[in-house]
Amino acid sequence: MLGWVGWAGGIWGGLGAVWQNLLVSISIATVNVNGIRAAVRKGMLDWIEDYAPQVITLQEVRAPDNLLSGLLGQGWFIAHDECSAKGRAGVAIISRQPLRSVSAQLGGSAYNDSGRWIEATVDTAEGTAVTVISAYVHTGDADDAGRMEEKLAFLRDGIIRLTELRAAGNHVLFTGDLNVAHHEVDIKNWRGNIGRAGFHPDERAYLDQLIYQLGWVDLGRRLGGDGPGPYTWWSYRGQAFDNDAGWRIDYQIATPELAELASSATVHRSATYDGRWSDHAPLSVEFDL
Repeated sequence: MLGWVGWAGGIWGGLGAVWQNLLVSISIATVNVNGIRAAVRKGMLDWIEDYAPQVITLQEVRAPDNLLSGLLGQGWFIAHDECSAKGRAGVAIISRQPLRSVSAQLGGSAYNDSGRWIEATVDTAEGTAVTVISAYVHTGDADDAGRMEEKLAFLRDGIIRLTELRAAGNHVLFTGDLNVAHHEVDIKNWRGNIGRAGFHPDERAYLDQLIYQLGWVDLGRRLGGDGPGPYTWWSYRGQAFDNDAGWRIDYQIATPELAELASSATVHRSATYDGRWSDHAPLSVEFDL
């Protein structure tokens, strides 16, 4: 079920046309907020004010529609798919520009009310349409065949939907917490995680298919260097953050034509452990559109 599509108004309501005319480049960020209420309390809105992305995709929102809009404040168009299980999952796209063609459908009805997939289209100043997806993929469990198959099915259905969107002719940007480290350079302790969920060959094969067979571009890797890292998630346990023992599991993956318009990518890693407002760091990409 598509939970909610709305507009948090205020002074931005009269500036939409001006914004549309002025937009030359656009910054798009993705972040797993690990609960929007806690993230806002810990400083998420300060980061948004400092960096000022035009579009942000959110995962693990874990809040009802009215609370999400209230926490974000004015000036956002919001598309949100709330999970039917209270306090679980939830994905959203928030934008300073209007959102259209909003949908939370993936794989027929298989993931209805799961709060794990939402897509919307943003029109840029030059009339270029960009379809943006916010996805939150299951963690999975290599020791539980049922849970693992659920994760693999989601990845499989996601690629089918991405292929459909690309065929429709728009630029497409697939973002979110995919809970898969693609290569050894994407996880600090890769040897200790071979065959485990998050670094399982069956999961990684779907990223191989999307990138190497279908030609989509992993912007975090293309623009972020050869690695290791930069990582986007660190466990709260132990000294993972201080030792940079992380995982690169948050992605922005673009159609080839859109990838050519991407100029830079940044992982907004907090300078200190105490400065974190999520266990994930935002990944932002600048596009010349």
